[in-house]
Amino acid sequence: MLDSLIPSSPTLGSLLAKLRRERPLVQCITNYVAMNTAANVLLAAGASPAMVHAEAEAAGFARLAAALTINIGTLSPSWVEGMRGAAKAAQTSGKPWVLDPVAHFVSPFRRDVVAELVALSPTIIRGNASEIIALAGQANHGSGADSGDSVAAAEAAARELARRHKAVIAVTGEIDFVTDGARASHIYGGSPLMPQVTALGCSLTALIGAFAAVSPDDTFTASLAALALFAVAGERAARSAAGPGSFSWQFLDALAALTPEALDAEARIVDL
Repeated sequence: MLDSLIPSSPTLGSLLAKLRRERPLVQCITNYVAMNTAANVLLAAGASPAMVHAEAEAAGFARLAAALTINIGTLSPSWVEGMRGAAKAAQTSGKPWVLDPVAHFVSPFRRDVVAELVALSPTIIRGNASEIIALAGQANHGSGADSGDSVAAAEAAARELARRHKAVIAVTGEIDFVTDGARASHIYGGSPLMPQVTALGCSLTALIGAFAAVSPDDTFTASLAALALFAVAGERAARSAAGPGSFSWQFLDALAALTPEALDAEARIVDL
Protein backbone atom coordinates (compact mmCIF):
# COMPACT_ATOMS: atom_id res chain seq x y z
CA MET A 1 0.00 0.00 0.00
CA LEU A 2 2.81 2.42 0.82
CA ASP A 3 4.09 2.05 -2.75
CA SER A 4 0.98 3.89 -3.88
CA LEU A 5 1.63 6.97 -1.74
CA ILE A 6 1.28 10.14 -3.77
CA PRO A 7 2.40 13.71 -3.05
CA SER A 8 -0.15 15.88 -1.35
CA SER A 9 -1.96 18.55 -3.29
CA PRO A 10 -0.45 22.04 -3.05
CA THR A 11 -3.92 23.02 -1.80
CA LEU A 12 -2.96 21.76 1.66
CA GLY A 13 0.00 24.09 1.94
CA SER A 14 -2.06 26.93 0.54
CA LEU A 15 -4.68 26.34 3.23
CA LEU A 16 -2.02 26.43 5.95
CA ALA A 17 -0.74 29.72 4.56
CA LYS A 18 -4.28 31.08 4.48
CA LEU A 19 -4.93 29.95 8.06
CA ARG A 20 -1.84 31.81 9.24
CA ARG A 21 -2.78 34.95 7.34
CA GLU A 22 -6.37 35.03 8.59
CA ARG A 23 -5.87 33.61 12.11
CA PRO A 24 -9.48 32.38 12.33
CA LEU A 25 -11.25 32.62 15.67
CA VAL A 26 -12.28 29.08 16.64
CA GLN A 27 -14.78 28.50 19.44
CA CYS A 28 -13.86 25.32 21.28
CA ILE A 29 -16.38 23.66 23.59
CA THR A 30 -14.17 20.87 24.78
CA ASN A 31 -13.39 18.85 27.89
CA TYR A 32 -11.44 19.89 30.96
CA VAL A 33 -8.52 17.64 30.09
CA ALA A 34 -8.14 19.05 26.59
CA MET A 35 -8.60 22.81 27.01
CA ASN A 36 -4.97 23.82 27.48
CA THR A 37 -3.59 21.44 24.85
CA ALA A 38 -6.24 22.34 22.29
CA ALA A 39 -5.61 26.05 22.76
CA ASN A 40 -1.85 25.60 22.39
CA VAL A 41 -2.27 23.44 19.27
CA LEU A 42 -4.41 26.11 17.61
CA LEU A 43 -1.95 28.84 18.55
CA ALA A 44 0.99 26.83 17.23
CA ALA A 45 -0.78 26.18 13.95
CA GLY A 46 -1.68 29.85 13.56
CA ALA A 47 -5.33 30.07 14.61
CA SER A 48 -6.97 31.89 17.53
CA PRO A 49 -8.71 29.71 20.17
CA ALA A 50 -11.62 30.71 22.38
CA MET A 51 -12.76 28.29 25.09
CA VAL A 52 -16.35 29.54 25.40
CA HIS A 53 -18.91 27.05 26.67
CA ALA A 54 -21.27 28.82 29.11
CA GLU A 55 -24.93 28.69 28.12
CA ALA A 56 -25.26 32.45 28.60
CA GLU A 57 -22.76 33.29 25.86
CA ALA A 58 -22.03 30.17 23.77
CA ALA A 59 -24.67 30.82 21.12
CA GLY A 60 -23.81 34.48 20.74
CA PHE A 61 -20.12 33.71 20.45
CA ALA A 62 -20.75 31.05 17.82
CA ARG A 63 -22.24 33.73 15.58
CA LEU A 64 -19.01 35.75 15.90
CA ALA A 65 -16.49 32.91 15.56
CA ALA A 66 -15.24 31.66 12.22
CA ALA A 67 -15.88 28.05 13.28
CA LEU A 68 -17.20 26.02 16.20
CA THR A 69 -15.92 22.73 17.59
CA ILE A 70 -17.78 20.61 20.15
CA ASN A 71 -16.16 17.78 22.11
CA ILE A 72 -18.39 15.91 24.59
CA GLY A 73 -15.58 14.45 26.69
CA THR A 74 -16.72 15.86 30.06
CA LEU A 75 -20.47 16.38 29.80
CA SER A 76 -22.71 18.16 32.27
CA PRO A 77 -26.27 19.44 31.82
CA SER A 78 -25.18 23.08 31.79
CA TRP A 79 -22.47 22.40 29.19
CA VAL A 80 -24.99 20.55 27.06
CA GLU A 81 -27.13 23.70 26.96
CA GLY A 82 -24.12 25.66 25.78
CA MET A 83 -23.35 23.04 23.13
CA ARG A 84 -26.94 22.99 21.93
CA GLY A 85 -27.16 26.76 21.67
CA ALA A 86 -23.81 27.11 19.93
CA ALA A 87 -24.56 24.37 17.40
CA LYS A 88 -27.92 25.92 16.55
CA ALA A 89 -26.28 29.32 16.14
CA ALA A 90 -23.54 27.93 13.90
CA GLN A 91 -26.11 26.09 11.81
CA THR A 92 -28.36 29.10 11.30
CA SER A 93 -25.46 31.50 10.62
CA GLY A 94 -23.78 29.20 8.12
CA LYS A 95 -20.60 28.68 10.16
CA PRO A 96 -18.78 25.34 9.87
CA TRP A 97 -18.86 23.26 13.02
CA VAL A 98 -17.13 20.04 14.05
CA LEU A 99 -18.48 17.36 16.39
CA ASP A 100 -16.24 15.02 18.41
CA PRO A 101 -18.59 12.35 19.86
CA VAL A 102 -16.26 11.11 22.60
CA ALA A 103 -17.36 7.72 23.97
CA HIS A 104 -20.96 8.55 23.03
CA PHE A 105 -22.00 4.90 23.31
CA VAL A 106 -21.14 4.39 26.99
CA SER A 107 -24.29 5.87 28.56
CA PRO A 108 -27.84 6.86 27.61
CA PHE A 109 -27.01 10.48 28.54
CA ARG A 110 -24.17 10.63 26.02
CA ARG A 111 -26.14 8.82 23.33
CA ASP A 112 -29.03 11.25 23.66
CA VAL A 113 -26.80 14.32 23.60
CA VAL A 114 -24.95 13.16 20.50
CA ALA A 115 -28.17 12.26 18.72
CA GLU A 116 -29.43 15.79 19.34
CA LEU A 117 -26.19 17.38 18.18
CA VAL A 118 -26.01 15.25 15.04
CA ALA A 119 -29.54 16.42 14.21
CA LEU A 120 -28.11 19.98 14.12
CA SER A 121 -26.07 19.10 11.02
CA PRO A 122 -22.39 19.15 11.97
CA THR A 123 -20.20 20.00 9.01
CA ILE A 124 -17.54 17.50 10.07
CA ILE A 125 -17.57 14.61 12.55
CA ARG A 126 -14.20 13.46 13.90
CA GLY A 127 -13.86 10.34 16.01
CA ASN A 128 -11.95 7.13 16.56
CA ALA A 129 -13.03 3.96 14.81
CA SER A 130 -15.25 2.65 17.61
CA GLU A 131 -17.04 6.00 17.95
CA ILE A 132 -17.75 6.18 14.22
CA ILE A 133 -18.92 2.56 14.03
CA ALA A 134 -21.27 3.12 16.98
CA LEU A 135 -22.57 6.37 15.47
CA ALA A 136 -23.60 4.36 12.42
CA GLY A 137 -25.63 2.09 14.70
CA GLN A 138 -23.27 -0.88 14.54
CA ALA A 139 -21.66 -2.97 17.26
CA ASN A 140 -18.22 -1.79 18.29
CA HIS A 141 -15.41 -2.83 20.63
CA GLY A 142 -14.63 0.52 22.20
CA SER A 143 -13.69 0.93 25.85
CA GLY A 144 -14.51 4.39 27.10
CA ALA A 145 -12.69 6.90 24.93
CA ASP A 146 -10.30 4.24 23.61
CA SER A 147 -11.00 2.53 20.31
CA GLY A 148 -11.11 -1.25 20.17
CA ASP A 149 -11.63 -1.26 16.41
CA SER A 150 -9.29 -0.58 13.51
CA VAL A 151 -9.75 2.41 11.22
CA ALA A 152 -10.20 -0.02 8.32
CA ALA A 153 -13.16 -1.60 10.13
CA ALA A 154 -14.84 1.82 10.36
CA GLU A 155 -14.44 2.94 6.75
CA ALA A 156 -17.75 1.58 5.46
CA ALA A 157 -19.58 3.09 8.44
CA ALA A 158 -17.87 6.44 7.80
CA ARG A 159 -18.94 6.48 4.17
CA GLU A 160 -22.51 5.63 5.14
CA LEU A 161 -22.59 8.37 7.80
CA ALA A 162 -21.17 10.93 5.38
CA ARG A 163 -23.90 10.20 2.86
CA ARG A 164 -26.65 10.07 5.50
CA HIS A 165 -25.73 13.33 7.19
CA LYS A 166 -24.10 15.16 4.26
CA ALA A 167 -21.03 15.67 6.40
CA VAL A 168 -17.33 14.97 6.21
CA ILE A 169 -16.35 12.06 8.47
CA ALA A 170 -12.79 11.78 9.76
CA VAL A 171 -11.73 8.53 11.43
CA THR A 172 -8.41 8.88 13.19
CA GLY A 173 -5.99 6.17 14.25
CA GLU A 174 -2.76 4.61 13.03
CA ILE A 175 -3.75 5.50 9.45
CA ASP A 176 -6.40 8.21 9.26
CA PHE A 177 -9.39 8.01 6.92
CA VAL A 178 -11.55 10.90 5.74
CA THR A 179 -14.57 10.86 3.43
CA ASP A 180 -17.43 13.06 2.29
CA GLY A 181 -19.32 10.06 0.96
CA ALA A 182 -17.95 10.49 -2.56
CA ARG A 183 -14.26 11.24 -2.05
CA ALA A 184 -12.07 9.35 0.43
CA SER A 185 -8.41 9.40 1.42
CA HIS A 186 -5.95 7.78 3.78
CA ILE A 187 -3.44 9.96 5.63
CA TYR A 188 -0.19 8.38 6.76
CA GLY A 189 2.23 9.64 9.40
CA GLY A 190 2.13 10.54 13.04
CA SER A 191 3.80 8.55 15.80
CA PRO A 192 2.97 5.73 18.23
CA LEU A 193 3.69 8.27 20.99
CA MET A 194 0.65 10.35 20.07
CA PRO A 195 -1.95 8.13 21.84
CA GLN A 196 0.21 8.38 24.98
CA VAL A 197 -0.32 12.15 25.21
CA THR A 198 -3.75 13.04 26.52
CA ALA A 199 -5.95 15.44 24.52
CA LEU A 200 -4.09 15.27 21.23
CA GLY A 201 -7.11 13.73 19.51
CA CYS A 202 -9.38 16.37 21.01
CA SER A 203 -6.93 19.02 19.80
CA LEU A 204 -7.08 17.60 16.29
CA THR A 205 -10.82 18.25 16.33
CA ALA A 206 -10.12 21.90 17.12
CA LEU A 207 -7.53 22.09 14.34
CA ILE A 208 -10.00 20.66 11.84
CA GLY A 209 -12.33 23.48 12.83
CA ALA A 210 -9.61 26.04 12.13
CA PHE A 211 -9.03 24.71 8.63
CA ALA A 212 -12.77 24.51 7.98
CA ALA A 213 -12.97 28.21 8.91
CA VAL A 214 -10.64 29.13 6.02
CA SER A 215 -12.10 26.57 3.59
CA PRO A 216 -15.85 26.49 4.34
CA ASP A 217 -16.74 25.52 0.77
CA ASP A 218 -14.46 22.47 0.73
CA THR A 219 -14.42 20.96 4.18
CA PHE A 220 -13.14 17.63 2.82
CA THR A 221 -9.87 19.29 1.79
CA ALA A 222 -9.87 21.30 5.01
CA SER A 223 -10.05 18.06 6.98
CA LEU A 224 -7.25 16.56 4.89
CA ALA A 225 -5.07 19.58 5.61
CA ALA A 226 -5.61 19.34 9.36
CA LEU A 227 -4.97 15.60 9.45
CA ALA A 228 -1.87 15.91 7.27
CA LEU A 229 -0.45 18.77 9.36
CA PHE A 230 -0.95 16.72 12.52
CA ALA A 231 0.63 13.64 10.94
CA VAL A 232 3.71 15.46 9.64
CA ALA A 233 4.23 17.31 12.92
CA GLY A 234 3.93 14.00 14.78
CA GLU A 235 6.56 12.38 12.60
CA ARG A 236 8.92 15.30 13.06
CA ALA A 237 8.49 15.45 16.83
CA ALA A 238 9.03 11.71 17.23
CA ARG A 239 12.48 11.86 15.67
CA SER A 240 14.02 13.47 18.76
CA ALA A 241 11.48 12.72 21.51
CA ALA A 242 12.62 10.42 24.32
CA GLY A 243 9.06 9.59 25.36
CA PRO A 244 5.56 11.05 25.62
CA GLY A 245 6.63 13.93 27.85
CA SER A 246 9.24 15.37 25.52
CA PHE A 247 7.09 14.47 22.52
CA SER A 248 4.32 16.73 23.81
CA TRP A 249 6.27 19.99 23.71
CA GLN A 250 8.26 19.01 20.63
CA PHE A 251 4.97 18.37 18.82
CA LEU A 252 3.88 21.97 19.48
CA ASP A 253 7.24 23.20 18.23
CA ALA A 254 6.92 21.06 15.10
CA LEU A 255 3.45 22.43 14.39
CA ALA A 256 4.69 26.01 14.66
CA ALA A 257 7.77 25.35 12.53
CA LEU A 258 6.01 23.59 9.65
CA THR A 259 5.87 25.74 6.54
CA PRO A 260 3.26 25.40 3.79
CA GLU A 261 6.01 24.15 1.48
CA ALA A 262 7.07 21.49 3.99
CA LEU A 263 3.48 20.35 4.45
CA ASP A 264 3.11 19.83 0.71
CA ALA A 265 6.45 18.02 0.52
CA GLU A 266 6.03 15.74 3.54
CA ALA A 267 2.31 14.97 3.74
CA ARG A 268 1.53 11.40 2.67
CA ILE A 269 -1.96 10.93 1.33
CA VAL A 270 -3.55 8.18 -0.72
CA ASP A 271 -6.75 9.04 -2.55
CA LEU A 272 -9.09 6.05 -2.59
